[in-house]
Amino acid sequence: MNDRLQEIADELASVPRDLQVELLLEHARQFPPLPQRYQAARDAGLGRVHECQAEVYFFPEVTDDQHVHIHADIPGHAPTQRALVGILMDAYDGAPPAEVATIPNDLLRLLGVDGLLGPQRQRGFAGVLARLKHGVAEAAGPASEAAGSKSEAADQDGASA
Repeated sequence: MNDRLQEIADELASVPRDLQVELLLEHARQFPPLPQRYQAARDAGLGRVHECQAEVYFFPEVTDDQHVHIHADIPGHAPTQRALVGILMDAYDGAPPAEVATIPNDLLRLLGVDGLLGPQRQRGFAGVLARLKHGVAEAAGPASEAAGSKSEAADQDGASA
């Protein structure tokens, strides 16, 4: 978890459960619009996260200078996914691909919000996270994929200890 994500996790952990929901909704309200350059792809059905019940479209990119930018289109009637993707955007937009590769797969648990979400929303977010990691690794090339493999191996070593 990077420093910004840890700050968000600490903030969520510091408040009662009902205020956690309000903090999540704040991230949903701050959700940026999809850039114009991705709207035709979205309209064509590209970038859809099929694990999500709502129509979630996700477009991670890596710039030439190896910075990740996260773009998404999520309808207003899906505030939970907007909030969770908003947290990813807040914490990882501008990060290097290797940092994105190390996002924990149990992020909802680490944020302390897994108990607020039903199985469908958890599966949806797992799909978003998988699309983010895969899209960034693909856009960044072999160096990022190697970093992700090392990260996954370290996670497995830690789990068996």
